[in-house]
Amino acid sequence: MLKIEDHCLFEEFGTNTWLLWDEDSREAWLIDPAAPSEALLARIRELGLKVTLLVNTHGHGDHIGGNAWFKEALGAPVLIHPADAPLLTDNRRNFSEYLGNPLRLDPPDLLAEDGQILKLGDHSIRVIHTPGHTLGGICLLANGFLLSGDTLFQQSIGRTDLPGGNHAQLITSIREKLFSLPDDTVVFPGHGPRTSIGLEKKSNPFVRP
Repeated sequence: MLKIEDHCLFEEFGTNTWLLWDEDSREAWLIDPAAPSEALLARIRELGLKVTLLVNTHGHGDHIGGNAWFKEALGAPVLIHPADAPLLTDNRRNFSEYLGNPLRLDPPDLLAEDGQILKLGDHSIRVIHTPGHTLGGICLLANGFLLSGDTLFQQSIGRTDLPGGNHAQLITSIREKLFSLPDDTVVFPGHGPRTSIGLEKKSNPFVRP
Protein backbone atom coordinates (compact mmCIF):
# COMPACT_ATOMS: atom_id res chain seq x y z
CA MET A 1 0.00 0.00 0.00
CA LEU A 2 1.20 3.51 -0.81
CA LYS A 3 1.22 6.13 1.94
CA ILE A 4 1.61 9.88 1.58
CA GLU A 5 2.37 12.77 3.94
CA ASP A 6 2.46 16.53 3.37
CA HIS A 7 5.33 18.64 4.74
CA CYS A 8 5.46 22.41 4.31
CA LEU A 9 9.14 23.32 4.11
CA PHE A 10 8.78 26.74 2.46
CA GLU A 11 6.10 28.48 4.50
CA GLU A 12 6.38 31.81 2.69
CA PHE A 13 5.03 30.18 -0.48
CA GLY A 14 3.07 27.36 1.18
CA THR A 15 4.76 24.76 -0.99
CA ASN A 16 3.71 21.17 -0.37
CA THR A 17 6.56 18.68 -0.19
CA TRP A 18 5.09 15.19 -0.43
CA LEU A 19 6.69 12.14 1.19
CA LEU A 20 5.43 9.09 -0.69
CA TRP A 21 6.28 5.55 0.34
CA ASP A 22 5.46 1.89 -0.09
CA GLU A 23 4.51 0.31 3.22
CA ASP A 24 5.90 -3.11 2.35
CA SER A 25 9.30 -2.27 0.88
CA ARG A 26 9.74 1.01 2.85
CA GLU A 27 10.98 2.57 -0.39
CA ALA A 28 10.11 6.27 -0.60
CA TRP A 29 10.20 9.34 -2.83
CA LEU A 30 10.31 13.03 -1.97
CA ILE A 31 8.19 15.11 -4.31
CA ASP A 32 9.22 18.78 -4.61
CA PRO A 33 11.75 19.10 -1.78
CA ALA A 34 11.24 22.82 -1.29
CA ALA A 35 13.97 23.50 1.29
CA PRO A 36 16.34 21.72 3.67
CA SER A 37 14.56 20.25 6.69
CA GLU A 38 16.05 18.41 9.63
CA ALA A 39 12.50 17.68 10.83
CA LEU A 40 11.55 15.90 7.61
CA LEU A 41 14.83 13.99 7.60
CA ALA A 42 14.11 12.86 11.16
CA ARG A 43 10.60 11.79 10.10
CA ILE A 44 12.02 9.72 7.23
CA ARG A 45 14.36 7.97 9.66
CA GLU A 46 11.59 7.50 12.22
CA LEU A 47 9.50 5.69 9.59
CA GLY A 48 12.47 3.55 8.55
CA LEU A 49 12.24 4.67 4.92
CA LYS A 50 14.82 4.52 2.15
CA VAL A 51 14.33 7.48 -0.17
CA THR A 52 15.32 6.40 -3.67
CA LEU A 53 14.18 9.40 -5.73
CA LEU A 54 13.77 13.17 -5.44
CA VAL A 55 11.14 14.32 -7.95
CA ASN A 56 10.72 17.90 -9.11
CA THR A 57 7.30 18.44 -10.69
CA HIS A 58 8.84 21.57 -12.26
CA GLY A 59 11.86 23.81 -11.90
CA HIS A 60 10.74 26.81 -9.85
CA GLY A 61 12.80 27.76 -6.82
CA ASP A 62 10.05 27.11 -4.29
CA HIS A 63 9.94 23.44 -5.38
CA ILE A 64 13.64 22.64 -5.83
CA GLY A 65 15.35 24.48 -2.95
CA GLY A 66 16.00 21.28 -0.98
CA ASN A 67 17.40 19.23 -3.86
CA ALA A 68 21.09 19.46 -2.98
CA TRP A 69 20.56 19.14 0.77
CA PHE A 70 18.35 16.05 0.57
CA LYS A 71 20.50 14.50 -2.15
CA GLU A 72 23.53 14.73 0.11
CA ALA A 73 21.62 13.50 3.17
CA LEU A 74 19.84 10.61 1.45
CA GLY A 75 21.96 9.75 -1.58
CA ALA A 76 18.91 9.86 -3.85
CA PRO A 77 18.99 11.08 -7.48
CA VAL A 78 17.00 14.07 -8.75
CA LEU A 79 14.43 13.61 -11.53
CA ILE A 80 12.79 16.33 -13.63
CA HIS A 81 11.31 16.67 -17.13
CA PRO A 82 13.98 17.59 -19.73
CA ALA A 83 12.20 20.83 -20.67
CA ASP A 84 12.66 22.09 -17.11
CA ALA A 85 16.13 20.63 -16.51
CA PRO A 86 17.88 23.92 -17.46
CA LEU A 87 16.02 25.72 -14.66
CA LEU A 88 17.91 23.79 -11.99
CA THR A 89 21.17 25.56 -12.80
CA ASP A 90 19.81 28.97 -13.86
CA ASN A 91 18.76 31.05 -10.87
CA ARG A 92 17.09 33.67 -13.02
CA ARG A 93 14.89 31.10 -14.72
CA ASN A 94 14.06 29.25 -11.48
CA PHE A 95 13.49 32.64 -9.76
CA SER A 96 15.56 31.81 -6.67
CA GLU A 97 17.69 34.87 -7.44
CA TYR A 98 14.59 37.06 -7.09
CA LEU A 99 13.43 35.21 -3.97
CA GLY A 100 16.61 36.36 -2.22
CA ASN A 101 17.96 32.81 -1.88
CA PRO A 102 19.98 31.90 -4.99
CA LEU A 103 20.51 28.16 -5.26
CA ARG A 104 23.62 26.11 -6.04
CA LEU A 105 22.23 23.05 -7.76
CA ASP A 106 23.63 20.41 -10.07
CA PRO A 107 21.94 19.27 -13.26
CA PRO A 108 19.38 16.48 -12.72
CA ASP A 109 20.46 12.86 -12.51
CA LEU A 110 17.40 11.50 -14.33
CA LEU A 111 14.92 12.84 -16.89
CA ALA A 112 11.20 12.04 -16.89
CA GLU A 113 9.25 11.53 -20.10
CA ASP A 114 5.50 11.70 -20.72
CA GLY A 115 3.91 8.30 -20.18
CA GLN A 116 6.98 6.85 -18.48
CA ILE A 117 6.23 4.22 -15.84
CA LEU A 118 8.34 4.42 -12.69
CA LYS A 119 8.38 1.82 -9.91
CA LEU A 120 8.04 2.53 -6.20
CA GLY A 121 8.20 -0.84 -4.52
CA ASP A 122 5.71 -2.96 -6.46
CA HIS A 123 3.65 0.08 -7.46
CA SER A 124 3.65 1.59 -10.95
CA ILE A 125 3.59 5.39 -11.13
CA ARG A 126 2.95 7.14 -14.44
CA VAL A 127 4.52 10.44 -15.46
CA ILE A 128 2.07 12.85 -17.13
CA HIS A 129 3.65 15.83 -18.89
CA THR A 130 1.39 18.84 -18.29
CA PRO A 131 3.03 21.94 -19.77
CA GLY A 132 1.51 25.35 -19.18
CA HIS A 133 2.77 26.50 -15.78
CA THR A 134 6.25 25.70 -17.09
CA LEU A 135 7.38 23.96 -20.25
CA GLY A 136 8.33 20.81 -18.37
CA GLY A 137 5.68 20.53 -15.67
CA ILE A 138 4.72 16.97 -14.74
CA CYS A 139 2.14 15.17 -12.63
CA LEU A 140 2.45 11.69 -11.13
CA LEU A 141 -0.42 9.20 -11.18
CA ALA A 142 -0.62 6.16 -8.91
CA ASN A 143 -3.24 4.05 -7.17
CA GLY A 144 -6.13 6.46 -7.58
CA PHE A 145 -4.30 9.63 -6.69
CA LEU A 146 -2.48 12.36 -8.57
CA LEU A 147 0.44 14.52 -7.48
CA SER A 148 -0.33 17.58 -9.59
CA GLY A 149 2.53 19.98 -8.85
CA ASP A 150 1.54 23.50 -9.94
CA THR A 151 -0.73 22.33 -12.75
CA LEU A 152 -4.01 21.96 -10.82
CA PHE A 153 -5.04 23.24 -7.40
CA GLN A 154 -8.25 23.14 -5.40
CA GLN A 155 -10.50 25.55 -7.35
CA SER A 156 -7.50 27.06 -9.10
CA ILE A 157 -4.67 26.43 -11.54
CA GLY A 158 -0.98 27.28 -11.79
CA ARG A 159 -0.07 30.80 -12.80
CA THR A 160 0.98 31.29 -16.40
CA ASP A 161 2.36 34.84 -16.39
CA LEU A 162 5.97 33.79 -15.76
CA PRO A 163 8.52 32.88 -18.46
CA GLY A 164 7.68 29.46 -19.85
CA GLY A 165 4.03 29.79 -18.90
CA ASN A 166 1.20 29.49 -21.40
CA HIS A 167 -2.42 29.74 -20.28
CA ALA A 168 -3.99 27.99 -23.27
CA GLN A 169 -1.45 25.17 -23.00
CA LEU A 170 -2.15 24.71 -19.29
CA ILE A 171 -5.91 24.53 -19.84
CA THR A 172 -5.36 21.95 -22.59
CA SER A 173 -3.12 19.91 -20.29
CA ILE A 174 -5.77 19.90 -17.57
CA ARG A 175 -8.75 19.17 -19.81
CA GLU A 176 -7.12 16.52 -21.99
CA LYS A 177 -4.71 14.81 -19.60
CA LEU A 178 -6.13 15.27 -16.10
CA PHE A 179 -9.88 15.57 -16.59
CA SER A 180 -9.82 12.27 -18.47
CA LEU A 181 -8.93 10.55 -15.17
CA PRO A 182 -11.65 9.00 -12.96
CA ASP A 183 -13.65 11.52 -10.92
CA ASP A 184 -12.63 9.88 -7.64
CA THR A 185 -8.92 10.46 -8.31
CA VAL A 186 -7.57 12.35 -5.28
CA VAL A 187 -5.37 15.32 -6.20
CA PHE A 188 -2.38 16.28 -4.05
CA PRO A 189 -1.27 19.70 -5.38
CA GLY A 190 1.94 21.70 -5.07
CA HIS A 191 0.14 24.33 -2.97
CA GLY A 192 -3.01 24.27 -0.88
CA PRO A 193 -5.33 21.45 0.21
CA ARG A 194 -6.07 18.24 -1.60
CA THR A 195 -9.04 17.95 -3.91
CA SER A 196 -10.41 15.52 -6.52
CA ILE A 197 -10.68 15.37 -10.29
CA GLY A 198 -14.49 15.17 -10.06
CA LEU A 199 -14.73 18.30 -7.91
CA GLU A 200 -12.45 20.28 -10.19
CA LYS A 201 -14.26 19.15 -13.35
CA LYS A 202 -17.51 20.31 -11.80
CA SER A 203 -16.59 23.61 -10.24
CA ASN A 204 -13.06 24.84 -11.00
CA PRO A 205 -13.76 28.40 -12.28
CA PHE A 206 -10.61 28.47 -14.45
CA VAL A 207 -11.37 25.30 -16.42
CA ARG A 208 -14.94 25.54 -17.62
CA PRO A 209 -16.26 23.72 -20.70
